[in-house]
Amino acid sequence: MTTQLLNLWRRFTRRSTEVEKAPLSSLPAQTPSTVIEPMEIAPNDPLLAYAQSVAGVVEVDQLQLDSPTLRELKQANIQLVAPLVSQGQLIGLLNLGPRLSDQEYSSDDRRLLNNLAVQAAPAVRVAQLVYQQQVETRQRERMEQELRVARIVQETLLPRELPALLGWQVATYWQPAQAIGGDFYDFIALPDGRLGIVIADVTDKGVPAALVMASTRSMLRGAIERYTAPGEVLKRVNNLLCPEIPPKMFVTCLYAIFNPDTGHFWFANAGHNLPGQRTKEGVIELRARGMPLGLLPDMNYEEVETTLAAGDSILLYSDGLVEAHNAAREMFGFPRLRHLLAINGQLDLPPRTLERLKTAVAETTMNAIEHGNGFQADLMAEIQVLTSAQALIVRITDQGGGKRIPDVQTPNLQAKLDGLQSPRGWGLFLIKNMVDEMHISSDDQYHTVELVFHL
Repeated sequence: MTTQLLNLWRRFTRRSTEVEKAPLSSLPAQTPSTVIEPMEIAPNDPLLAYAQSVAGVVEVDQLQLDSPTLRELKQANIQLVAPLVSQGQLIGLLNLGPRLSDQEYSSDDRRLLNNLAVQAAPAVRVAQLVYQQQVETRQRERMEQELRVARIVQETLLPRELPALLGWQVATYWQPAQAIGGDFYDFIALPDGRLGIVIADVTDKGVPAALVMASTRSMLRGAIERYTAPGEVLKRVNNLLCPEIPPKMFVTCLYAIFNPDTGHFWFANAGHNLPGQRTKEGVIELRARGMPLGLLPDMNYEEVETTLAAGDSILLYSDGLVEAHNAAREMFGFPRLRHLLAINGQLDLPPRTLERLKTAVAETTMNAIEHGNGFQADLMAEIQVLTSAQALIVRITDQGGGKRIPDVQTPNLQAKLDGLQSPRGWGLFLIKNMVDEMHISSDDQYHTVELVFHL
């Protein structure tokens, strides 16, 4: 059948043609002296509506439409047009010029052309879809490769090591919402043992945000070498960014100078989330006024100072933290963040309770690693700590679901001493007796042991 269709096609056009584009187009016809290229047809061209409504071959000379495509067809000496319809959708036009014999097209010719159009339309549609899929696949692969490269570049710009400050603990966590994002942080060693701290967020995602992130980081480091005051650093970077940053993008940024010897924390804020300082008296939001970087030139940035006493802490974060949603679509939000900052570190457990807590959590975690995860290095044991005024709850989850955790049994000490039972098997019994409540749950994927201490 394929050979017959190809021969019929040659009767009319002398050589076969191929679909070059996925969009709706007009297929070319050839004569000994003329080669007609595929025509792109505008969606609002009247010829499309007419071709969709008719059944069978159309004589071009008899059409009177205000159609740019029709005028092109007449100029190209096209005589017959056969609409290609697949599943009720017009996908193209098959155009024929004069017969090579200079004779008129007969009724048999038209009937053969109609049959050809009916059989060719599905094949053309398949070719369009395959071509479109190939184009989309190539675009997706190229974008994925670009994202992988940008992610690698972005991660190399983040500090590889945390600063070691005598008497202080520094912790960081970075997780972009997409493959790459615009959030970043940086640490810069300053004279006299002081530490420069940067946290920033580019208001976009993907490759553009990563590029602006890299540029902003370089500008900040350059400005920090030239200027001492945090406000002057942000002012300099803002003036550099304004003429360069893409439209509708800006950068929120906080730059601080910390003295670990005195606890002095000196900062300026360019529209970034407010730092939270936890003290013995409660949580303080540290406010310093300033416009985001890259919006308006020659802006001034207010500078604020505070001092961290023993036991105090400061949280610097981007909006991804407070805008995170759980499975129930509830946003984390600022009130919950302030509450957690307020209660963090305020549990004053009696020494004996604290020792019981340490032992119970350590034993449960070891069970999760050994019996749940089977010592597989790629499987994690997750520890979650929940607190309220009434209780402290620690949940340890492993990835050994699918097998039931045995019920807690009171060991038979004599049987173990006599060698009738394994000397092991004390774990769950000991854990249960170290806590006020113990709850065990399992599913096909996880085991969770919940330890409850009444406060």
